[in-house]
Amino acid sequence: MEKQIKIYHGSEKNIIKPIFGEGKKNNDFGLGFYCTKDINLAKEWAVSSLKDGFANKYILNIEYLKILNLNSSEYTILNWIAILVEHRLFSLKSPVAQRAKKYLIDNFGINVNAFDVIIGYRADDSYFDYAESFLNNSITVEQLAKAMKLGKLGEQIVIKSQYAFSCLTYDGFEIAKKEEFYEYRKVRNDNANKMYLDILEDESDGLYIQDIIRLEIKNNDTRIPRNISK
Repeated sequence: MEKQIKIYHGSEKNIIKPIFGEGKKNNDFGLGFYCTKDINLAKEWAVSSLKDGFANKYILNIEYLKILNLNSSEYTILNWIAILVEHRLFSLKSPVAQRAKKYLIDNFGINVNAFDVIIGYRADDSYFDYAESFLNNSITVEQLAKAMKLGKLGEQIVIKSQYAFSCLTYDGFEIAKKEEFYEYRKVRNDNANKMYLDILEDESDGLYIQDIIRLEIKNNDTRIPRNISK
């Protein structure tokens, strides 16, 4: 088992020393330092349509870290979305959606603050919309699982604990050019949207969130897709 991994943080700034406790609390997995093992993905996240960015590089010593890997077969896609609804701000348009949030947190939620590092998909751009559609009873859990695999969606590594921050070593940076990487991000998003529309064309007799609540489905139910990352 590897003791160290190289990770990248896409930002408009060069960040030599990430600071524990800084950042936005309404990110996917709450407060933390959000990174990826893919430098090109970090560059996509770093740029805007107007500005270049930085892919900051780090070495993370993981030997003694407690890691929650949401993409392992131990967890279902509903574990991921339960964490998401607990931290992100969703537009809950109906009483069903309000009940869905509570049911997911109560039955599929995980205390992410009990871990040093979280590994899981990032709900940016279109992918956040797919999760919101599921909460509002517009798509099934099977359609959601397919949607989350669209457009080569990126896996993120989130540094959560103060101890994990102490295990980070800065390793330089690369410039992310907006002319190149903003277009890559746009193409990824456009492709995902197109494939998502194709999924919606297929009739689904799977489980909507209202069914999951009504049937009191739990995390060990084999009808809930697992291992959303290959």
